[in-house]
This record gives sequence, C-alpha cells and structure tokens, in this order.
Amino acid sequence: MKLDVDALRYLSKEDFRVLTAVEMGMRNHEIVPAELVERIAGLKHGGTYKVLRNLLKHRLVHHDSSKYDGYRLTYLGYDFLAIKALVNRGVFSSVGRQIGVGKESDIFEVATEDGTILAMKLHRLGRVSFRAVKSKRDYLLHRRSYNWLYLSRLAALKEFAFMKALGEHEFPVPRAVDCNRHCVVMSLVQGYPLVQVKQLQNPDEVFERIIGLIVRLAEHGLIHCDFNEFNIMIDDEEKVTIIDFPQMVSVSHRNAQMYFDRDTDCIFKFFSKRFHLSFHYDKDGCDDSDSNLEENGRPSFWSIEKSAGFLDKELAASGFTRKDQDEIEKKLA
Repeated sequence: MKLDVDALRYLSKEDFRVLTAVEMGMRNHEIVPAELVERIAGLKHGGTYKVLRNLLKHRLVHHDSSKYDGYRLTYLGYDFLAIKALVNRGVFSSVGRQIGVGKESDIFEVATEDGTILAMKLHRLGRVSFRAVKSKRDYLLHRRSYNWLYLSRLAALKEFAFMKALGEHEFPVPRAVDCNRHCVVMSLVQGYPLVQVKQLQNPDEVFERIIGLIVRLAEHGLIHCDFNEFNIMIDDEEKVTIIDFPQMVSVSHRNAQMYFDRDTDCIFKFFSKRFHLSFHYDKDGCDDSDSNLEENGRPSFWSIEKSAGFLDKELAASGFTRKDQDEIEKKLA
C-alpha cells in the first residue's frame, strides 16, 4: 500500500485517538472487537463508529466480521501513528520521496524544520513468508501471540539499537536519530548500493576494507548475517557504509561460524565475479598478522580474538546463550 501522507493533515485528534485504541487492542487481539475499540477510545455518543468509518475510507484500519465485528490496523495506519509521533517530537517535519524498497522495508526521505534531509525506514515484515521470518529472527522471544506489526516494531527497535551502538564504536554506519514503532530515522547515506557499482578505482582496497569490517564486527562479538552487496553503500570517494542490521547475531550463537563464513563468502564471490579479483594466499609469507586467515586467504572465525568489546551482551543479540535459543525455537515450533 502506497504511503500517502497528505491524508495526515485531514485526520483529527479523534481519528488518532481511535487509531491508537485499535493499536492498544491488538496487544491481545488479532482482530479487535468494535466494543473494545469504543471502550478504549472513550468517545461520547457513538463517535467511535463514525471515526472508524473515516479510518476505513483512508484504509488505515481493516474491518473483519468473519467471526465478530472487529478491526485491525493496516500498515498504513501504523505508518501514520509512527509518523505522527515523530513529527510531534520534532524529529522531522515533512515526508518526501521514496528512495528505497525491499522485501521487508520501505525507505523515504524526510526533512527537518531546518531543511536537513534524513532517511526514514519503515519495517514491513510480512512481505516474506512467516515460516522464513520465524526461522531467521528471534523477535518473538517469550511472546505467544504475535502479528506482523509487532514483529516489524521489534525489527525496528533492534536495528536502531545496533545502529546506535555500532556508531558509538566508530563503525561506518548511518547515524541513528530516533525510532518509533516500526519506523527508524537515520542520517541519509550519500552513495550507491555496492550491487549497482560496475567499476571501482581501487577494488582491492575496498575489498580489504569490507572484509576487515566483518572481522572487526566479530571482534566486538557480532556477526551481521546478511553482509552482501545489497547492504553495503559506497560513495564517489569509495567510502563504505554498512546498512541493515535487524538480523545480527552474537558470536556465541550456535550457528555463528556458518553465518560468519556465509558473510565472507558473499563478499569474496561478489568481488571475484564483479571486479575480477583473484584470491591467493602465500602461506610461506605469512606472519603473526595473518593469524586470522585460513590457507585460502579467508578470515577464520575461530582465530579471531573476540576481545574488542561485548556488544552482543550489551544489546542482547540473538542466540547469546544456547539455552535461550533452544527456548525460542521450542516456542516457535
């Protein structure tokens, strides 16, 4: 569904009150009974039902009468709640053009009062199958009931936390500005996704820099898990920026080596195919600085000293303990 923020200016305080009532009801209901929406909203003289008709017209809620008369938020309704909250906080004042779309998110330009352009990312889990999401993400934790909006909110919270922590440790990531519901606001990265780049002035240097980031993340206790040409931005000066963090896991995850190797394999294969780099490793010429490399020149997960920090513990990265991971998988089975 296309984000049309023009409708925001026509929504009243009562509209947002009822929209929030539906959101609150969805904490315990997939479809919120109309009577519950009315009770939470607290509008007089049947005003809730009039407002619900207006919200339906703008496609901010969905009406379902298959089992009982009820409503749920649409992604557009959730968008409006998040945008309204961030505008009220003064994070930005206007929404501009869409600059990115993915399997699980939409990205827009937003502008502050002083004209600064930022990026707003709206998480939209549900574009991929539920089975794929529940097998790859640990957002549900101990929660039995769930919905896509809830999962998207957790994805945004996790991405914001990782982005902020990585920025504080001087990793090349966008600056985390604010977060509300499923929406993350960050600095706008100048450049292009690496997948769109056909030629580099110094492909060897860029490659080494990117592989170095994978190793450095592991030294800080984290693995990206989706480190590929789609999640790396590069500018005209060949400066690299990492994006997209909600899938990160701890080096203590039981599949940590597999994720680490997969990240490095993606980069090796991409640079080999796109920029025709060949990778040879001279075992006789190695010294102590090469102790993190396997014989094929690729970083060795088990040789990396995980002593630069404990971001995995600080951020409760997924799979931090085997016990936690087993419990999560049991509840999602």
